[in-house]
Amino acid sequence: MSTYAQLDQWIDAHFDEQVRFLQELVRIPTDTPPGNNTPHALRTAALLEGMGLPSQRFEIPQAEVQAQGLTSITNLIVKRHYGDGLVIALNAHGDVVPPGEGWTHDPYGGEIVDGQMFGRATAVSKCDFSTFTFALRALEAVAKPSKGQVELHFTYDEEFGGEVGPGWLLSHGHTQPDLMIAAGFSYQVITAHNGCLQMEVTVHGKMAHAAIPDSGIDALQGAVALLNALYAQNALYKHIRSNVEGISHPYLNVGLIEGGTNTNVIPGKVVFKLDRRMIPEEDPVQVEASIRDVLTKAVEDYNASREARHAIHIDVRRMLMAHAMKPLPGNKPLVNALQQHASDIFGEPIPAVGTPLYTDVRLYVERGIPGVIYGAGPRTVLESHAKRADERLNLDDLRRATKVIARSLSDLLR
Repeated sequence: MSTYAQLDQWIDAHFDEQVRFLQELVRIPTDTPPGNNTPHALRTAALLEGMGLPSQRFEIPQAEVQAQGLTSITNLIVKRHYGDGLVIALNAHGDVVPPGEGWTHDPYGGEIVDGQMFGRATAVSKCDFSTFTFALRALEAVAKPSKGQVELHFTYDEEFGGEVGPGWLLSHGHTQPDLMIAAGFSYQVITAHNGCLQMEVTVHGKMAHAAIPDSGIDALQGAVALLNALYAQNALYKHIRSNVEGISHPYLNVGLIEGGTNTNVIPGKVVFKLDRRMIPEEDPVQVEASIRDVLTKAVEDYNASREARHAIHIDVRRMLMAHAMKPLPGNKPLVNALQQHASDIFGEPIPAVGTPLYTDVRLYVERGIPGVIYGAGPRTVLESHAKRADERLNLDDLRRATKVIARSLSDLLR
């Protein structure tokens, strides 16, 4: 029997255990915000220890965690050294957006219905804690590598940019892999992704009684003018096209607006947060400067149409600057191995493409570490219900992706 067949057989024999492991991970909430994620890390470490995979625990200093707007983070690294050779890291993040409304299944239940597991992070990306862990176990049980090293990186701040997750581990010298694979979806090997700029805009007016509105400065009216200017800019982005397959054009979204004190009060302050997705060809510095110029001109135009005593002013704060992930030449061994084995196991061609998402994989790539995104999620983000109600994972995809990872590791460490 070939090594590949033995790896597949081991994964099939231990698949029920793998599913139970994932259910345990899903049942511990890691809503981010608030980002109190150390309890999940400690439980994960205990489960890994029970499988003979001790982990190093890196508790991030509280001041650094709070500076990112989070509560607690402990990152994990499992290091398995077999000999001289390549160091391959497998990274998945345990933090998730809060479940929101509209669920028909318990978001923390890990309930299985018709071959699918439901729950927050079943598809993005606690599933790949499971994929990577059991691929590693199969590798050691069957292939018994004598060269290289595999590391599991389980981190907890991808939703907030990754700076106190992979960024912290890399910048503090706790890891320096040669190649890396990050959590993703089973039907594509992702080699590039968008960048993301997030900004907070505070519009300042003057609060007043609604019965005498002229005595105040309506910050909400001012915010509407700014929003209209931004959305007009958004329409122009559709004419900027990326050359990366799977990525279309830049776009902008305003995802949160807060302001006012009561229905009968003229709002004196409005805050909104915008998300600008950048294609790999764009210069992030120029993108940010352009957004600031649009906001500045919108304020000037708004104030020019009003008396000086009704002028607004704004504060603009950058929240996140996530650079795009661009393919590095050294990623070919990863791409080739994953495409070959995924095509064999899934019975269809598996493309290597870009994605409009952004992830913390860029933090590895920015340091010259070739990386790709591949994991157990379904064919598309839409199918997975990621960041929506009733997120789910097809367990057949979990099983098959685990085999793909195990086979690929066997090839790369041979």
